Amino acid sequence: MRRVLDRWVAMAAALALGACSFGVRTPDHDNEPTLKTLAGRTVEVGADPGIEADEERTIDAYRRFLETAPQAPQRAEAMRRLGDLEMDLADRRAATATGEGATGAPDYRAAIARYQDYLRAHPDAPGNDRVLYQLARAHEQGGALETALATLDRLVAQHPDTAYRDEAQFRRGELLFTARDYAKAEQAYEAVLAGAPDNPYRERALYMHGWALFKQGQLEAALHSFFGVLDHKVAGREGGLELDSIEGLGRADRELVEDTFRVMSLSLQNLDGAGSIPAYITSDARRSYEFRVYQQLGELYIRQERIKDAADALGAFARRHPLHAQSPVLQARVIDIYEAHGFATLALEAKKHYVAHYGVDSEFRRANPAGWDNARSRVRAYLSELARHYHASAQHSRSSADYQEAVHWYRVYLASFPDDPQAAQNHFLLAELLYEDKRYDEAAPEYERVAYGYPLHERSADAGYAALLAYAEQHKRLDAAAARQLQRTAVDSALRFAQAFPADPRTAPVLAHAAEQLYALDEGERAAEVAQRVLALQPPPADAQRRVAWTVIAHHAFEDGRFDAAELAYAQVLALTPAGEPARKELVERQAAAIYKQGEQARATGREREAVQHFERIAAVAPDSAVRATAQYDAAAALIALKDWGAAARTLEDFRRRHPQHPLQAEVPAKLAVVYLEQQQWAQAAGEFERIAGSARDPAVAREALWQAATLREKAAGQPGGSRAAAIQAYERYLKAHPQPLEPAVEARYRLAQLARAAGQPQREQAWLKEVLQADRNGGAARTARTRYLGASAALALAQPLAEDYRKVALVEPLARQLRLKKTRMEAALQAYSAAAEYGVAEVTTAATFHIASLYQDFARAMLASQRPKKLSKLELEQYEVMLEEQAYPFEEKAIELHEVNARRAASGVYDEWVRRSFAALAQLRPVRYGKVERSEGVVDAIR
Repeated sequence: MRRVLDRWVAMAAALALGACSFGVRTPDHDNEPTLKTLAGRTVEVGADPGIEADEERTIDAYRRFLETAPQAPQRAEAMRRLGDLEMDLADRRAATATGEGATGAPDYRAAIARYQDYLRAHPDAPGNDRVLYQLARAHEQGGALETALATLDRLVAQHPDTAYRDEAQFRRGELLFTARDYAKAEQAYEAVLAGAPDNPYRERALYMHGWALFKQGQLEAALHSFFGVLDHKVAGREGGLELDSIEGLGRADRELVEDTFRVMSLSLQNLDGAGSIPAYITSDARRSYEFRVYQQLGELYIRQERIKDAADALGAFARRHPLHAQSPVLQARVIDIYEAHGFATLALEAKKHYVAHYGVDSEFRRANPAGWDNARSRVRAYLSELARHYHASAQHSRSSADYQEAVHWYRVYLASFPDDPQAAQNHFLLAELLYEDKRYDEAAPEYERVAYGYPLHERSADAGYAALLAYAEQHKRLDAAAARQLQRTAVDSALRFAQAFPADPRTAPVLAHAAEQLYALDEGERAAEVAQRVLALQPPPADAQRRVAWTVIAHHAFEDGRFDAAELAYAQVLALTPAGEPARKELVERQAAAIYKQGEQARATGREREAVQHFERIAAVAPDSAVRATAQYDAAAALIALKDWGAAARTLEDFRRRHPQHPLQAEVPAKLAVVYLEQQQWAQAAGEFERIAGSARDPAVAREALWQAATLREKAAGQPGGSRAAAIQAYERYLKAHPQPLEPAVEARYRLAQLARAAGQPQREQAWLKEVLQADRNGGAARTARTRYLGASAALALAQPLAEDYRKVALVEPLARQLRLKKTRMEAALQAYSAAAEYGVAEVTTAATFHIASLYQDFARAMLASQRPKKLSKLELEQYEVMLEEQAYPFEEKAIELHEVNARRAASGVYDEWVRRSFAALAQLRPVRYGKVERSEGVVDAIR
């Protein structure tokens, strides 16, 4: 449009200059071409040379146009265009005005006048927003800042949607900021920020918005804007710690970034310092440059000589993001600051922190291998410095704390840089420090690493042996379980020493000690192998080492069950042991034990006679050994197994005499009891059971033994050396000692009753039978089938004297008195037999039933056979006889009834002596029914 307008204006000017010739015809007008003649012409069209651009000529043409065409419809556009040309001309002159002749402000008055004329002439023209924009710029360029600001205010007020809104607001903000009206400047910048996201003034407006807030003291809000600037300029860009290392920044952007960081640091300093930063790190973009915020704040503190604040600010990022690649860089800067300003203690602590967080074993290294490569040299230097520092301190102070520190840093250094040429020597110093500090559990493995973890060097053997000394010291301080575990480690170390340094003079004692430890660890096979290595050393080791080796071999053979080999090995040990050596006695005991075990092996495989020979051989080889008594006892046991009763008895009796206090004496009575029982020497056997009863702690065992003694005394009553009185005493002793349990106590009373009867002591018999009966009846829940049987048997036996008393009464004159007496005694006997029958013991019940029936039968016979009264007539006698028969008949019927009760028990399977006797009685009482004789025929026992 501008080019078309320019062409139009030029043409208008040309026409104005040549207007005088437009109405004049030339003399040659008849020769002018016609349409017909034109058809035959050839026209050559050349290239358009264009219109030469000349602002001043163009301005002059526009001026003439406005002067000559006051009513032209293009006048408004020409006025505006003239103002633009005046503006461009002023801009060009301002830009080219250099040198000594360049004085004063650029002259924009012509442009201003043109724009003002235009606005007066066309106040409502649709393009006035552009005119106002240009007018404001002209005022601003001309130095009339307040007028420029007013013009911009008019522009944004009258044309809020103008395309120049963002730039106009930005220029307003700049002018307001220059005028120190920061609040309105803030609003103007906010208007820019509220515009299109891609407007070219946004970043600069954001930066100045922050400054406007900063100038108002609104630091927290200002920081949001400054962080926004960094989001655009720095986020995601690679580079080191220094700002000039940020990639992709031109000079202007770098200056903007530097200034932004400067004002941000000032803001943070006036807030909570580094503590204020996290609230603004709200995106991944900001996290990409977060470390720079802390670093710039720290550098500000350094410039202000606030050393502690600087270190805290730099360290805050490392604490917040320990795995960030820049964390060790900032932390190293802290150390440099401390050292540069003489804070040695703080620098030392910072170095500790550095190697702890960025060392070879750190999580940082795993998370950032590349970052660790950059920190590696610092880690090495700091570790070396820390180790040297605390090493010197420990040697001076002998403080355990200093030792621990020095050890720690040596250890970390070696772990981090194991290939250092001085690693072996430093490692040895580490182990020595641990040993001196009595940290033997740590010293031992370090000595081992020195000895075996490096190529052979001058301290290798010393380190290997020192490890064994450290294990020995550590062993003294542990409980049994931990010490046992440590022994395994020490043994492995000792074997490793012997393997690595076979010619070292310390190898023989080391191997011998290892063999002992292996044996103590129940690794007999390995212990014996190591002991054999000791014996195989050349030149032969000292007697002390050989003695240890043979001892281990002997012990292992013993525990391995090779007792013959153990016996021979113990002989070798004894040959190397001086006669007065206190340990010799124990060795003799071990040799005796090996012989004894050979006897046990023979016995276990059924070679009892060979076992006896081994057991008896101990008396010759080791007569004073503790095992001799046990061997003699076991020889007796083997003889018992061989059923060599005589030899067994002699051996046991000799054992009893020779070793009266031996614990096995408690078992001798049982063994001898068996031997005597086999020899049927009942009295001697009873005596052993009495010994058992007297020594047994278990009441049940004592009771059983005393019972066995009593029964054996009873059995021995008919043998030489035995007596019934001894048996009675034995049972009475049992009853006194064991009135309970019920059953054996009742049994003992019953047997005492039998012994009394056999001794012809009926009163004692009756007394014991009554005790049997009474004990059973009072037994309650303790009663058993056996006690009931014995009680029933006692009741039956006690009834017999009453029956005998009944039978002793004869029915003679005075008949009435005798009859009453006989009936009384009969009732007593019947009651006694009934009591026996009530027990329900079949054997006793059948006997009692038979005896009751017999009493009835006998009473009937006694009545019939009773003495007849004198002076009876024949008739009276006959009547008396009839009367007797009538009186006797019920008794006889009762007897038959009871015998039949007994007889019927045969159908239930009860057919004992008393049932048979009842059948016999019935055969007499009722011969027709029960007196039949069965006829039998021969039995054919084969089929022909």
